[in-house]
Order: sequence, then C-alpha cells, then structure tokens
Amino acid sequence: MAQLLNGRETSRKIKEKLAIRVESIKEKGINPHMAIIRVGDDPASIIYLRHKKKACESIGIKYSEILLPETISEKELIKKIREVNGDESIHGLIVQFPLPEHISKTKIIREIDPKKDVDGLHPINTMKMYEGEEGLRACTPLGIITLLKHHNIEIEGKDVVIIGRSKIVGSPLSKMMMNENATVTICFSKTKDLARHTMGADILISAAGVPHLITEDMVKEGSVIIDVGVSRIDGKIVGDVDFKNIEPKVSWITPNPGGVGPMTIVSLLNNLVKIIDNKPDEI
Repeated sequence: MAQLLNGRETSRKIKEKLAIRVESIKEKGINPHMAIIRVGDDPASIIYLRHKKKACESIGIKYSEILLPETISEKELIKKIREVNGDESIHGLIVQFPLPEHISKTKIIREIDPKKDVDGLHPINTMKMYEGEEGLRACTPLGIITLLKHHNIEIEGKDVVIIGRSKIVGSPLSKMMMNENATVTICFSKTKDLARHTMGADILISAAGVPHLITEDMVKEGSVIIDVGVSRIDGKIVGDVDFKNIEPKVSWITPNPGGVGPMTIVSLLNNLVKIIDNKPDEI
C-alpha cells in the first residue's frame, strides 16, 4: 500500500516557515502585498482565488483582487497591468487564467514585471530556470519538486515520465527535473503507446487533464505517482490517475484533491516572499 504525498500537510509546514519570514519583513516596515487581476467570472477561477486569498492571509500577506469585465479589451488589460507594475506597494502580481479568447495569454504574461511575477511564467524567469540560475520558478513544478524533497524521495538518477507539455506545468517541470539530474521523458496527446513509456517510470507525473487516464496496468510496481490533472465529473474533482486501483501497487502517490494543488499555492507564497527578502526557496 502506498504512502500519501500529502500536499496539505506539507504546505502547512512550509507556510509556518514563510510566516516567520513575513514577520521579519514586516519588522523592517514592509507590508508584503500580492495583487490578483481576474477577468470575468470563471467559476473555477473564483474558487481557486478563494484558496489563494486564504493562504495569503494565513501568513500575513496582504491580498488584493482587481476584478475586470470579460469584455475588457487587451489594450485596457495591459494598461491595468502596467499600473500595478508601477505600484511600489504591490510586490507580486498574478493575472488569473483563463482569459477571454480575444486576449493573448502570451502577450499578457510578457507584460507582467518579471520582478513581480509570482507565477514564474515571464520569459525572463523561464530563461533563468533553463539556465539553472536563481530566480522565480513556475509554481506547480516548484510545488511538485518541493513535495518530493520534503518526503525524501530521490530525484537524481531516476527515470521521470511527464504527461503534458504545457508552458505552465509540463515544459518547465521537465527542465527543472533535468536540473535535479533526472532522466526525463515527455509524453503528450500524439505519443504512441503511452503505457510503454509510463511502465518504465520511477516517477510518473500526469498533467493531461484526462479523467483516469492512468490505470493500474500502466504503472511500475513501487513507483511514485504525481497526479496534476483536474477534471470535473458530476461536480466532483477527478484526477488523471485511477487512485483506487493504483494506490496498492506503488510506493508513493498524491491524493487529488489535496496533493499538488496546495503545493502550487504555497509556491506562490514562497515566490512572493522571495521577491522581497531575496532568500532561497523554502524547500
């Protein structure tokens, strides 16, 4: 029977350390402040932002939400981003995705000040990650690696298979895993015979967003399984992994929800605190 990679418990421990750093920052007369720009009323975004707000406030970070109509033009959104970029009282900025179809996600990411980019997605921060330089890392990949390290799961020398190649998870995670000296294989929708790849994985990370894509016959005995996928069936969150049938076969597995999600949020907090005090990641 597998042991759980409990993201809620791990994130709680990290938040305790971050709270101490926030208190130290406040003693210097700085009030850490994260701003979120939300365009429209996407229900999933509203729920996710509620979690972000709660996490910020739990460690003493000021949280502001800027609500904009779904009809806003790309030009007006960029104007608002530049306004926040220039506000010295705000230390971190997130533009919540998804955005309306008429707005370019790539263009918006580039408009965020890289020094306030708590999501770690700006090209300057991405380049630092690829070069192995110190900087702000993409939050979900950082959260996954942090979760593994907190459970003393070795990454170096392991065969890591990542399903999904998005710019938010799969692509940066592959490079971050290589920076940890893992051998990495990336699979995606055009990959032939997915099971042939997943069966060889010491660490399997699925970020496809396909319910129960990974079944018991696709994983190696004793492997580590990270479920990043989020889908909804009959109002319930469902991951990429058939947890019930896979859990008895592997050594470690994330619950979903309660695995990667809390680690993504605590990585946002980590990045904000890092922006201000310029100290290493809390991993």
